[in-house]
Amino acid sequence: MRTLLVTSWWSLVLRGIIAIIAGLVTFVLPGITFAVLVILFGAYALLDGILNIIGAWRAAERHERWVALLLEGFVGIGAAAVTVLWPAITALALVVIIAAWALITGALELVAAVRLRKYITGEWLLALSGIASIIFGVLLAVFPYAGALAIALWIGVYLVIFGVLMISLGLRLRGLARHLGFAGSPAHAPGR
Repeated sequence: MRTLLVTSWWSLVLRGIIAIIAGLVTFVLPGITFAVLVILFGAYALLDGILNIIGAWRAAERHERWVALLLEGFVGIGAAAVTVLWPAITALALVVIIAAWALITGALELVAAVRLRKYITGEWLLALSGIASIIFGVLLAVFPYAGALAIALWIGVYLVIFGVLMISLGLRLRGLARHLGFAGSPAHAPGR
């Protein structure tokens, strides 16, 4: 598990960068239309889900724990599929889908952080991202009618915070990779 985490530091950084970019879009375009918000969320959830499934696949190849990553990947892809396949989704339905996605992925991130304590230091960053996801999901569930602008800004804040935490964890793992002698070389890229 430790080798997989250390050599996959780049995937956490990539998830973080994608999240920050998506979050910044909501700040740059605060009057973002609902259709664009649906597409933005769907694209982020899809990319995040794919990266989690890749991580689960790599963990399974190494006979390591992979179920939480796989579940998180399926939840992300499922949320993306609903938003893309149902483009006329109502605002309330989108808020419910995003809230459920945030709550489920947040819980899975917390579970992963607890399990990672045995293997790495810095798992608290993953735990914080899980807590941020849960808080975001609860906010959406408690205030589903907050308004499109407020919800868009909440999504932006959440994505930026989540992105910063993922990048921080990824860079911390990159430092551990160097310390353990795993260079960030292409030889340790996925599928090799």
